[in-house]
Amino acid sequence: MRDNEMALKAVHIGETSIPYLSYAGNGPTIVFLHATGFLPWLWHPIARQLKGSYRIIAPYYCDHRTTDPEKGGFNWLLLAQDLKNFCECLNITSPYMVGHSMGGAIMSIACGRFGLNVKKLLLIEPIFLPRELYNIQMRVEDHPLAGKSIHRRNFWKDTNEAKTYLKSKQLFQAWDDEMFDLYVEYGMMPSVDGGLELACHPRKEASLFMGSMGYDPWPVLPEVKCPVLVLEGEHTENKGFINQKKAVRAFPDGKYRLVKDVGHLIPMEKPKETALIIREFFEE
Repeated sequence: MRDNEMALKAVHIGETSIPYLSYAGNGPTIVFLHATGFLPWLWHPIARQLKGSYRIIAPYYCDHRTTDPEKGGFNWLLLAQDLKNFCECLNITSPYMVGHSMGGAIMSIACGRFGLNVKKLLLIEPIFLPRELYNIQMRVEDHPLAGKSIHRRNFWKDTNEAKTYLKSKQLFQAWDDEMFDLYVEYGMMPSVDGGLELACHPRKEASLFMGSMGYDPWPVLPEVKCPVLVLEGEHTENKGFINQKKAVRAFPDGKYRLVKDVGHLIPMEKPKETALIIREFFEE
C-alpha cells in the first residue's frame, strides 16, 4: 500500500501513547476504531473513498497499555476513556465516528459514560454482550473468544506460508483481496526466529477479549444523544448471543440496517459497500 496523504503518527494521552493513521483532509473528521485483534490499516480501502471529503483518523488499539489476560485484560471502560483523551489531545471536536465490533462498543461507552461529543455514530456489529455476562469471573480458557485467540498460531516461515494458512481458515475466505493483502502486510511483523508473527500478539488479543466483560455498557447507551446507525451482517456468527436490534432501541436516536451476504467482518468483506453506507449516513 502506498498513499502519500496517509501518515502513521502517535499521540501522548498521559501515561501512555496511542499510534494512529492520519489522512489529511479539509472536511469534518471521521474517527475509525477497528475490531479486536485487527488494525487501522484495514480501514485504508474505505478511507481512500472518503478522504476527499473528510479528515480521517484511525487509532491502533493493541499494545498501548500493559495487562494480563488472566487478570481481566484491557477493561473497555478504560479504553473508552483513552478514546476521549485521544480526541482531546488531538483537538478533535464533534467528529463523526465509525467503530467495528470492539471499536463500536468502546465508542458508545466513550459517548455515553464520558460525554464524548460526536455528530453521528456508525456502529458495525458492536459487541454488546448479554447483561448477565458482565462483571463475572471467567478464566481465559473458558472465554469463547479469548480462549481461542490466546492459542492462535503465531509463526510462519514467510508471506506465502502465512497467506496459504490464512486462506484455509473460514474467517478469511470471504475477504476482499486488498483487505487480505493489507492484513498480511501490516498485521504481521518479522519474528526473532526469522519468520513472521502477528503484530498484535495472541496474549494481547486475548486481553482485549477479556476486557469486554469488565464494564456493562447497557446503562449508558441511552446517554448517547447523537444519531446512531447499527449495521449487522446477514450471516453474522454473533446473532445467537448479541441482539443488535435491542441495542438500537436503547439509543434515543438509533437506526438498524442489515447488510446482505456478509458475516461479522462487514468492512473486510465489502469495503466499497461499507464506504457508501458511511457516506450516506453522514451526509443525510
